[in-house]
Amino acid sequence: MIRIVKGDRAYCEAFIQSLKARVSENDRSVEDKVAEILNDVRDNGDEAVRRYTMKFDGWAPEKAEITKEEIDALTADCDPAFIASMERAAENIRAFHARQKQQSRIDPSPTGVLMGQRVRGLHRVGVYVPGGTAAYPSSVLMNVIPAKIAEVGEIVMVTPPGRTGKPDKNILAAARIAGVDRVFLIGGAQAVAALAYGTETVPKVDKVVGPGNIFVATAKKLLYGTIDIDMIAGPSEILVIADKTAKPEFLAWVAADLLSQAEHDRMASAILITPEEDLAKATAAEIERQMQALLRKDIIKESIENFGAIIVCENMAEAVDFANELAPEHLEVCCENPLEYIGKLDNAGSVFLGNYSPEPLGDYFAGPNHVLPTSGTARFFSPLSVDDFIKKSSFIYYTEAELLKAADDIIRIAETEELTAHANSIAVRKKK
Repeated sequence: MIRIVKGDRAYCEAFIQSLKARVSENDRSVEDKVAEILNDVRDNGDEAVRRYTMKFDGWAPEKAEITKEEIDALTADCDPAFIASMERAAENIRAFHARQKQQSRIDPSPTGVLMGQRVRGLHRVGVYVPGGTAAYPSSVLMNVIPAKIAEVGEIVMVTPPGRTGKPDKNILAAARIAGVDRVFLIGGAQAVAALAYGTETVPKVDKVVGPGNIFVATAKKLLYGTIDIDMIAGPSEILVIADKTAKPEFLAWVAADLLSQAEHDRMASAILITPEEDLAKATAAEIERQMQALLRKDIIKESIENFGAIIVCENMAEAVDFANELAPEHLEVCCENPLEYIGKLDNAGSVFLGNYSPEPLGDYFAGPNHVLPTSGTARFFSPLSVDDFIKKSSFIYYTEAELLKAADDIIRIAETEELTAHANSIAVRKKK
């Protein structure tokens, strides 16, 4: 059963540190195995990718790339209602992310000086999509649509073939809806390596995004610098703040929301913080009741016993302080006036305001991205956005007269830094 504790500041700080510690341990053996795979793929290309695909997935297709015609055939029997729901979700995701798009600009001055910034999409991006039991078509939409809005030149999706020898049809349907350009049936660290280095058939990309297991995450980490990545995602997290206005039916909703994250995996964290002890006890009982009917109850039970908690705090101000210190991936505010907390909650991946904004709304449909910082990194990381798929270059144009006006200042700064060649670059133009 989920623990209920009186949360003084010392306890809360210790609990936060224990949550962060669960993902901070570096598994050297995994890094060594992944590094071996990366080096092999770098040196041996498609042959190494196929070898590891056979080893880890039990099957490898004759050709890894799936054509658009094959995608159409494989997705022909998808549930039409599911496709319609995904298309509506895609519309919302496009609408939200379209407002993030930045424009190139030129800033002229009356003196003839021009400065500005050119913004353009990355040349090519790779999107990793897990298969099998962890097949999440919604993640395809969340990773691909912002890249399309950023005008990325080409989007390459990789996904494991699975032991059946067939890709997940719903993932392929999502790829078609989102606008993926090419799809390859490869997975694991070898797929990330193929995207990073390029092989005879898999094109080299500038960035890899998307979730995966510890081998995929470690591959992304080790390849950062060769390519850009989105983030190293840890176990899923939810923090719910609830006040005394929670009615009996709302308690069932809070319990359901906590369980929705606990079912992700055994290391997921689900926490409720409230000043109301009666609410805490009632929610704990409701969690126990609802859990019995859920498909993944064994995973949920382990998650909430090890990394879940209901914390009874002194007041709502203390709850807000705890939230900002924890910096959770998902933060629900189930309070009488949730909008009053927007300006107070500084550290969270995504904030869900009110009793009718549950976390799965954001996971699937509302529009904001569900690729969010975990493990306290919301203190300095942001959700995936269009900005993650662009690059910027600044440009400068000075006239002769304006350069000469600035020359002495530039020379003085350069000489103070003892960079005399920098100073000379300006001085030779003064001698003209």
